[in-house]
Amino acid sequence: MATNMSCRPPAKATSNGVFQGDNPINFALPLLMVQICLVLVVTRTLAFLLKPLRQPRVIAEIAGGILLGPSALGHNKQYLHSIFPAASLTVLDTVANLGLLFFLFLVGLELDLKALRHTGKKVLSIAAAGISLPFALGVGTSIVLKATISKNVDDAPFLVFMGVALSITAFPVLARILAELKLLTTDVGRMAMSAAAVNDVVAWILLALAIALSGTGRSPIIALWVFLCGIGFVLCSSLIAPPIFRWMARHCPEGEPVNEMYVCATLAAVLAAGFVTDAIGIHALFGAFIMGILIPKEGPFASALVDKVEDLVSGLFLPLYFVSSGLKTDVATIRGLQSWGILVLVIFTACLGKIAGTIAVSLCCRMPVREALALGFLMNSKGLVELIVLNIGKERKVLNDQTFAIMVLMALFTTFITTPLVMAVYKPAKRTSKDDYKHRTIDRKNPNAELRMLVCFHSTNNIATMINLVEASRGTSGKSEGLCVYAMHLMELTERSSAILMVHKARKNGLPFWNKALPSGSNQVIVAFEAFGQLSRVFVRPMTAISAMSDIHEDICTSAERKRAAIIILPFHKHQRLDGTLESSRREFGTVNRKVLEHASCSVGILVDRGLGGTAQVSASNFSSIITVPFFGGCDDREALSYGARMAEHPGITLVAIRFLFHPGTQEDTITLDPHTNPNSTLDGNSLAEFKNRTSHDSSVKFEEIAVRNAAEAIEIIRKYHRCSMFVVGRKPEGEVAIELSRPRIEFPELGPVGSLLTSPGFPTAASVLVVQQYQPGSFSNSQDMS
Repeated sequence: MATNMSCRPPAKATSNGVFQGDNPINFALPLLMVQICLVLVVTRTLAFLLKPLRQPRVIAEIAGGILLGPSALGHNKQYLHSIFPAASLTVLDTVANLGLLFFLFLVGLELDLKALRHTGKKVLSIAAAGISLPFALGVGTSIVLKATISKNVDDAPFLVFMGVALSITAFPVLARILAELKLLTTDVGRMAMSAAAVNDVVAWILLALAIALSGTGRSPIIALWVFLCGIGFVLCSSLIAPPIFRWMARHCPEGEPVNEMYVCATLAAVLAAGFVTDAIGIHALFGAFIMGILIPKEGPFASALVDKVEDLVSGLFLPLYFVSSGLKTDVATIRGLQSWGILVLVIFTACLGKIAGTIAVSLCCRMPVREALALGFLMNSKGLVELIVLNIGKERKVLNDQTFAIMVLMALFTTFITTPLVMAVYKPAKRTSKDDYKHRTIDRKNPNAELRMLVCFHSTNNIATMINLVEASRGTSGKSEGLCVYAMHLMELTERSSAILMVHKARKNGLPFWNKALPSGSNQVIVAFEAFGQLSRVFVRPMTAISAMSDIHEDICTSAERKRAAIIILPFHKHQRLDGTLESSRREFGTVNRKVLEHASCSVGILVDRGLGGTAQVSASNFSSIITVPFFGGCDDREALSYGARMAEHPGITLVAIRFLFHPGTQEDTITLDPHTNPNSTLDGNSLAEFKNRTSHDSSVKFEEIAVRNAAEAIEIIRKYHRCSMFVVGRKPEGEVAIELSRPRIEFPELGPVGSLLTSPGFPTAASVLVVQQYQPGSFSNSQDMS
C-alpha cells in the first residue's frame, strides 16, 4: 500500500500531455495550477456570499481552507488524494509561504513606527490590557489543555504559544471591519487602530520568543542564542538597511516611474532577510516583516513596491496559505464531550480576556460604556497573524491536531462575531440637527450669506477645473460673507490590503477624516487646494473619503450634512479626450453620483469637465469666463440662476441668462397643459424679478427673454452660445419646451434633458457643463427620476 502511495513522480514539474498517456495532475505544475484555481473559486464564492453580512474576506478564506480540507470535502479520499495528495503538499506549502513572506513584507510596509511613538497613554493602556489579560488567561487555559488533550508537549513553548494566540488582534482585519462599519474616523475606530498596531508589534516579539523556546534542542542555552541572534539581526538591519532604502527613495522623484532595479534589489533584500532569520531559527517571515518596517513610508517608493507586489501576492498566493492551514485542520478530531467543552472554554477565555480587559481600562479612562463595549469587541478580532502563530506551533510540534483545530475554530468564531456585536452596541454620533442646518440651497433669502460647498474629485485630473469653479463661486468679498469649501478626495476602499495604508492617516477631526497628518508636499491634491485657499482668502479644508464604491455616497451625504454645505459638486464620470469626445473613466462613479442625487440633504451639482479656465489653475486676477444659464422654469433652474448670479459677482465673469418663453405656432405644435400643473410659475417669476433687481446695475450680466415655438428652436438658440466657458443648467427644467426636450430617452438621468443635450456628441461646444439639482425638503421624486 505504501508503494502505491509513492507512485507519483515528485521530481518532474510538467507532463508530456494527455495524448502521450500522462495524467497532468500527477505532475507538480499542472496540479498546482488546479489547486490555485480551486482555491480562488471557493474562497471568492464564500466572500461573495458573506458580503451582505459585512464579514471581512479573511473569514471566507479561513472557512474555504477548512471546507477544502479533511473537515469537509476531504472526507472523500479520492478527492483528497487526487487534488491534494501528500506528495504535492511540499510544493503547495512552499508557494504559500513564499506568498506569505511577501505579504508580511507588505504588512511591515504599512506599519509606521513613527506614528506609534506618538501614541497616547490611553491607547497604550488599552493595548497593554488587551495583551496582558488574554496572555495570562491563555497561560491558564494551556494548563487545562496540557492536563487533557495536549499531554506530551514542552511546558514553556506551549504556554507562550497559547498566550500569544489568545492575545493577538488582527490589525488588517480590524481596519477592514472599521471601514465596513464607517467607524474609521470615530474615536472608537482611531483608538482601536492605534491599540491594534501596538498589539501587532508586541505579538511579533512574543512570537519570536515562543519560536526560540520551541526549538528541538533541549538546552535553554540554544533558545537564548536564537533569541539573542534575532535581536542582533534586528539591530544590524536597523543600522544598515534604512540608509540604503532612503537613498533609493530620494532617487525616485514624485510623478516618475520607479527604477526597476530598486524594486528588484528591495525584493531580493526581503528574500535575503528571510533566509537569515530562517537560518537563525526564528522564521523567514520575521526577516520580511522587519524589511517592510524599515522602508521609508514617504514618497512614491513605498507605493511602487506595493503596486508591484500586492495583487499577485494577496490575490493569488495568500489564499493558498489558508488552504494549507485548512488541510491541517480536521474538525473531526474534536470528538467527545471533553473536547467540545475545551473548545467552549478556549472561546470563552479568548473573548473574556480581550473584551473584559479592554472594557475595564476604557471605563477607567472615562470612555462612554457603549464605546468601551465596541472597542472591546473590535480588539477581539483575529486573522492571518493568528493562523501564522498556530501553523508555526503545529510545525514545531507544540500544538497537536486537536489543539490546532480548536484554535482555528476559535479564531474563526471570534472574528465572525465582531461585526454583528459592534453593530448592535455602537452607533456613531447622530447627524447635525435640522435647526442648525438652514442654508441647504444657493437660492436663499439672503444671497450674501456664507456659501458652504463640498467639492468632490476622484483624481488630479479634476483639480484644475474644480479650483477654477471654486474661484468663480467666491463672489465679491465686499458684499458676501465669504466662501467655505470642503474639498473631498474620493478614494475607493478595495479588497487590496494596501488600502490600509490610507487608514493610518485617520484622525478624529471629522468624517471622513482630514489629512492633517500628511507631511507637507506629500499630496499634490492637498497642496493645490491649500495654496488656492491662501491666495484667494477662501477657507479651504481638504478631506479624504475612503469607502467601498457601494456606499461612498453615504460619506459624501453625511459630510455635507455635518458641515452644513449648501451644495455638493461632483465630477461627471466621463472625461474629455484630446479629440473633444467624452469617454467613461469608471461607470461606478456615475452610480455614486445618482445615489448622491437621491439621498443628499442639500443641492447637488454634477460637473462635466471640459477644462473650465484651461487645463491649469488660473489666478484670480487672470480669471475670465463667460457663463451661460438657460432658464426654462422650475426649482432646479432657479437654483442654477442663483448660482449664476453669485458667479457674476466675480470681476472676471460675464453672465448670460436666457429665459425661454413658450409661444406656440400652430395647434399641432402645441403641448396643451393645465396652468395648475405648473405651480412653480409664480416662484419662477419672483426669482427672475429678484435676479433682475440684483443684477440691474451690473454691466457683466446680460439677460434675454426669447420666445420659442418648440424644443428645436430652443436648441438652435442654445447653439449660438456654444463658445461660452460653461453652461449652468437645472437638472429637471419645467414647462412645455422642457417636456418636449425630455421626450427622447436620456442616457444619463443625472444630467437631465438640457445637460444631456449639451454633452451629446452632436452638440458643437467645448464648454464645461454644471447640472444643478435644488434640494427640496420631503421630496422623494429624485429616486424615481433615476429609474
